[in-house]
Amino acid sequence: MISQWVEATIEWFQSYGTWGLALFSFTESSFFPIPPDVLLIPMGIAQPELAWWYALITTLASVAGALLGRWIGKKLGRPVMLRFFKQENVEKVEDYFDRYGGFSLAIAGFTPIPYKVFTIASGLCNVRIREVILWSLLGRGGRFFLEALIIVILGKAAGAFIERYFGALTVSVVAVALLAALIWHLVKRKKRN
Repeated sequence: MISQWVEATIEWFQSYGTWGLALFSFTESSFFPIPPDVLLIPMGIAQPELAWWYALITTLASVAGALLGRWIGKKLGRPVMLRFFKQENVEKVEDYFDRYGGFSLAIAGFTPIPYKVFTIASGLCNVRIREVILWSLLGRGGRFFLEALIIVILGKAAGAFIERYFGALTVSVVAVALLAALIWHLVKRKKRN
């Protein structure tokens, strides 16, 4: 039943082409449960010459949706988070914002972590709007343009490759980025001392 609803929803958005992709991406960043990749990837594979354009549309709409998510978190706060997510998950997300600040949005935007949790939490944690925009552009843009690159390189085989390896690939990239940031921070601290 749920999978039929998901398929019907995806088909409905897909029937509107680029506008459907933009609306899908916008809503996913703030409240919708299905990631835009399920629309971006088949559309890109069907028209690989438009893969970069689709990645751009998905990125910009997703960043706009992140601002709506931030607004939801700012206006409705913790009660809305606790209504939809477990308390330990909310506390974990708040801890990420305490430790990494707005960079948490880039991590969530690039990896398979549900992005809307972080956009709503960004309002709860008073992340500045420009940080939401910057880190969302980096995280979401990195993710969607990487998918476009894979589509351009692999063509029709991109769907299977992304389904099988993309989650591990994005988590690995984030792990390397965090390790590099930690090393840079330690070197900077050592120079000060």
